[in-house]
Amino acid sequence: MVKNSFISLIPQEEKEENRGSVEFQVFSFTDKIRRLTSHLEFHRKDYLSQRGLRKILGKRQRLLAYLSKKNRVRYNKLIGQLDIREPKTR
Repeated sequence: MVKNSFISLIPQEEKEENRGSVEFQVFSFTDKIRRLTSHLEFHRKDYLSQRGLRKILGKRQRLLAYLSKKNRVRYNKLIGQLDIREPKTR
């Protein structure tokens, strides 16, 4: 299993203060998503983990939609840090 330590982008004192912030929640959901996807690469028939992954993806999607409505600058900064969206090409 691959261990991603990208949550270390947030300083330790900010982690303890802002655990309820949208950014921290999206960081933690993204960490869980990356761990689950690496798990599912080895265990393709683990359907309960697939269901959990879909639930977490939905939660993160709703949080990102909320953040994009409320504060577009913070949304763009967060998307840039996590590198979770691809630019649309038409």
